[in-house]
Amino acid sequence: MSESDMPDWEKRFRAPRVSLPDWAEDAPDRSLFVSNATGTYELYAWDRASGEQRQATNRPNGTTDGLLSPDGAWIWWFDDKDGDEFGVWRRQPFGGGADEEATPGLEPSYPSGLALGRDGRTAVVGRSTDDEGTTIYLVRAGEEPLEIYRHAESAGVGDFSHDGSLIAIEHTEHGDAMHSALRVVRPDGSTVAALDDTRGGTEELGLEVLGFAPVDGDPRLLIGHQRRGRWEPLIWDVVSGTQTDLTLDLPGDVSAEWYPDGGALLIAHSHKARSDLFRYDLATRELTRIPTPPGSVSGATARPDGTVEYLWSSAAEPPVVRSTTGEVVLDPPGMKCPPSVPVSDAWVEGPGGVIHALIQKPAGAVGPLPTVFDLHGGPTWHDSDSFAAGPAAWVDHGYAVVRINYRGSTGYGRAWTDALKHRVGLIELEDVAAVRDWAVESGLADPERLVLTGGSWGGYLTLLGLGTQPASWAVGIAVVPVADYVTAYHDEMESLKAMDRTLLGGTPEEVPDRFAASSPLTYVDDVKAPVYISAGLNDPRCPIRQIDNYVSRLAARSAPHEVYRYDAGHGSLVVDERIKQLRLEMEFAERHLTPTATAPTD
Repeated sequence: MSESDMPDWEKRFRAPRVSLPDWAEDAPDRSLFVSNATGTYELYAWDRASGEQRQATNRPNGTTDGLLSPDGAWIWWFDDKDGDEFGVWRRQPFGGGADEEATPGLEPSYPSGLALGRDGRTAVVGRSTDDEGTTIYLVRAGEEPLEIYRHAESAGVGDFSHDGSLIAIEHTEHGDAMHSALRVVRPDGSTVAALDDTRGGTEELGLEVLGFAPVDGDPRLLIGHQRRGRWEPLIWDVVSGTQTDLTLDLPGDVSAEWYPDGGALLIAHSHKARSDLFRYDLATRELTRIPTPPGSVSGATARPDGTVEYLWSSAAEPPVVRSTTGEVVLDPPGMKCPPSVPVSDAWVEGPGGVIHALIQKPAGAVGPLPTVFDLHGGPTWHDSDSFAAGPAAWVDHGYAVVRINYRGSTGYGRAWTDALKHRVGLIELEDVAAVRDWAVESGLADPERLVLTGGSWGGYLTLLGLGTQPASWAVGIAVVPVADYVTAYHDEMESLKAMDRTLLGGTPEEVPDRFAASSPLTYVDDVKAPVYISAGLNDPRCPIRQIDNYVSRLAARSAPHEVYRYDAGHGSLVVDERIKQLRLEMEFAERHLTPTATAPTD
């Protein structure tokens, strides 16, 4: 199909796009970014001095996990099998050449963080397996890997100090997988300092590593905390123990990273599904806004010359990498991405407080409209005023799209995020029901043509919603979902088992009633709407066996359903595959929103 004949919704997937370029700390002209220019998302090396760009990886299922060494000499990338997230780190020279195993002596595993030293020969590598839990190694070229950390609970590498003398680790040794504590160790594994805001599990306060100061011998570690009920930054001197609280008069969640000279912070502020940037001078404590267009900044970095580069988009405007110089930093050649329509806000009273929903609909359309309720994954994530090709495709086909930042979502305070514990899934769906009722009563949504959909956790909520709210939905479309919570628990990767134990208060054997109450399989016989499920055969997060269990129950009572299984993991990095999946989803909805449709079965 030629570009002129291609519909806009498909162009939005095919148009080349790029991530925010990462740059080498000691060679800032060398950058690494992700692009779909070949039709598959892969890593690209970019020499800014010469302008040369080179595709660094080339795998059938794509590659997005990569890191540039501080000296700019090496590109590290994670090599898993068929998208199952279980593999090893490899590296290749920045200018091109053969790949080599970067961590010889370490067996394949799930990745648990990576930090590279400035000497070009040292790395801190985090690993996770079902048998060992988390292990962290110091890896030096030509030497045997040195184990510096081990624990049965989940943990990960936070950062490596500028001079290589300190290593920050995030861990959940206290058993709460949603709230990390911090430990700083020396390269031999001995502890320098520890910080734990969970208070032994009685207060659910998390910490996160944002990075060591980019100065030799500087023991300052920038971290995120939740002591005032939302994410904010502070500076922790890990040697003296001094904590410098940065009290910023900004609502919503605040994150930060260092400017390259260590004298200021680049502040990323998220509030009400939008975001903006600030510069915070540590000497004067002056906070200065960095102008960005209305919408969302999904990544930003301060360059050595003091400029800031950031990846920006809105629901209407496609992503672009901009600079505070006013220039577009990286503009891939080829087809341009068509715009979509702006998003509007709805604030709906719910059982746990006011719920924020984002609404898109065809320009000039008057309701009631067929409406897609598109539930985000996570659950600790949120929808924002940012560009998304999937919702835009539904709008192009005449649907309104409603995205809901239900309880469990980030960006609305710690209490909102943590509210879903124990009644997992059911809490979120109470909020979905409240927004559904608002959408119908306001005249936006046609109650006879409502589609419930989502991916990952959103796919889980879709199946759970179809069973617990069977009269509310005309069609259900679940993408890589949890369908049978007990089987999913036993088959999923260990870090997700830890999260499930935190959310539900134990294992399926310890709290069987909670797992049953939160499992879509419990309610499968109550499902009335036709169900479409897509699933990756190699998915370690929402494994295929538990989906097959759910589908078998649908088939046993000849309930209308279709299943699409594809050879990848938790989603696909191949553009053709993404387009195929969305086309199948939209065709399924169209068939089953037509009264005379005949329902095919798997």
